[in-house]
Amino acid sequence: MLHSTIESVTDRIHERSHDSRKRYLDKVDTASQQEVSRKRLSCGNIAHAMAACNDEGKSLLASDRAANLGIVSAYNEMLSAHQPYVDFPDIIKRAARDANAVAQFAGGVPAMCDGVTQGRDGMELSLFSRDVIAMATGVALSHDMFDGVLCLGVCDKIVPGLLIGALSFGHLPTVFIPAGPMPSGLPNKEKIRVRQLYAEGKVGRDALLKAESESYHSPGTCTFYGTANSNQMLMEIMGLHLPGSSFINPGTEMRDALTAAAVKQLAKITKQGDAFTPLADIVNERSLVNAIVGLLATGGSTNHAIHLIAIARAAGILINWQDMSELSSVVPLLCRIYPNGEADVNHFQAAGGMPLLVRELLSGGLLHDEVKTILGQGGLTAYCSEPFFNPDGADELLEWKPGPSASADPQVLASIKTPFSPEGGLKLLTGNLGRSIIKVSAVATSHQKLRAPAVVLSHQDELKEKFEAGELERDFVAVVRYQGPKANGMPELHKLMPYLGILQDRGFKVALVTDGRMSGASGKIPAAIHVSPEALDQGPIAKLRDGDTIELDAEAGALNVHAADFDSRAVIPGDGQPTQGMGREMFQVFRNQVSAAEDGASVFQQ
Repeated sequence: MLHSTIESVTDRIHERSHDSRKRYLDKVDTASQQEVSRKRLSCGNIAHAMAACNDEGKSLLASDRAANLGIVSAYNEMLSAHQPYVDFPDIIKRAARDANAVAQFAGGVPAMCDGVTQGRDGMELSLFSRDVIAMATGVALSHDMFDGVLCLGVCDKIVPGLLIGALSFGHLPTVFIPAGPMPSGLPNKEKIRVRQLYAEGKVGRDALLKAESESYHSPGTCTFYGTANSNQMLMEIMGLHLPGSSFINPGTEMRDALTAAAVKQLAKITKQGDAFTPLADIVNERSLVNAIVGLLATGGSTNHAIHLIAIARAAGILINWQDMSELSSVVPLLCRIYPNGEADVNHFQAAGGMPLLVRELLSGGLLHDEVKTILGQGGLTAYCSEPFFNPDGADELLEWKPGPSASADPQVLASIKTPFSPEGGLKLLTGNLGRSIIKVSAVATSHQKLRAPAVVLSHQDELKEKFEAGELERDFVAVVRYQGPKANGMPELHKLMPYLGILQDRGFKVALVTDGRMSGASGKIPAAIHVSPEALDQGPIAKLRDGDTIELDAEAGALNVHAADFDSRAVIPGDGQPTQGMGREMFQVFRNQVSAAEDGASVFQQ
């Protein structure tokens, strides 16, 4: 039976979203015609669209009997996670021909890497890139030539952007195709140890680069459980991937076979197939609650406290941090994947991966089984299976069999009966400093509650300067403000973590409070992030002064400042940080338009 809290939160979301969801579905119904869209185009339109096709492709497209599948890809040679996509269009086109369909590369979307821009000016474009990707997806699909969509994306803002864009074409069936994680390299714990040694000046840049290169070493997704791998989990648990396909390494026979199988499945669920399933039928209140549950059970990325809200709004559904926090109170933590443990996603996959995770959550009544997926009407139970090569040499290269019934490594993937924690890793904090979220799945219980004086900063580089000057050998709460979406695009602030980690290891009680982001790599430091209203929006965080006593209590869900005159204080303005260089000047219109973090930090008005 479905857990009562899962049911009540879903019902509340459904009721709250009644009007906006109806508007969205009305828009989808208007776009969805009984005939193939190409019939509405003039001969000149169609001739332009198929001019570069071979004779077979032209014949199929002209007949209207074959599905035309649009490929929207985030291929990027610099990003390890997206580099494997270089070969995917050829695999996709062959598989489409086998399914009596056509596949055309509809368009590319930008794909920047937070790992490269971390701590740099370019990071201020990162969050906004999500909405740019959504718009680029819209442009790619705007020709009205396609009967289905294949989205190729992996990393941080890219998958949410692709999905937001695809939801504007919710009348089209859509399948996401993952590229897979790189093989395991230097253990994440050792990588972090070297980072901290470098921050202390105990090793040089050569040692640091060697460690980083041994960790990020080949094509594929980074192996820690950050936003990229959280994206893959979400697409699978929402039914937009094939079962068991998220964490298969690139460059393998199984990876290529799954790519081909995804194309054939998409052909089946187009109007030319026998199981029409548009994207709008898959992304609904139930599948979004399933996504939140999966995020909580795995200790996934805090970025999705923003992205899932934006994705939901693109489908006319209104969710908020209170929904996430209530779900977190009943969803147990089942995974220990770095930064919540020492294992990486390859270890998670070997322990049982997504099929076992879905099985455990279903058995606990924590997921909606009655959902549509790209497999059609079978529900989420079908996602308890995993792919194998067909030994009989049948027409289908792959077959799906029931996944494992127990974890191969309970220290990585636990049973619902013996979770690592009875609650998920995400909590809502409220108080006189506003609303924020905190990820506690990797924070020791002893560090989840503290009162300490504030050290107020307007840029993360200031913390490094104070650390190197020896000014931080004490308990304190680092307040880094004017980092919200309206101020500078809400960059991730991981440059702070080595220094705060060193101080915590030295026995000091330290924490972070910020209107910026931390992402899926949020680790052992208690961090109240996404503080809203942000400082530039006259939020209370803009009134803080050095030495103010801040109380952060993750157990009670509280974030407060204790200062008698706090309410009567004037806002302290920011230092006018530059918004020029590295393309930042082009995004002033985004900074002017963007919504608050709890509204998805989006430039789109739903």
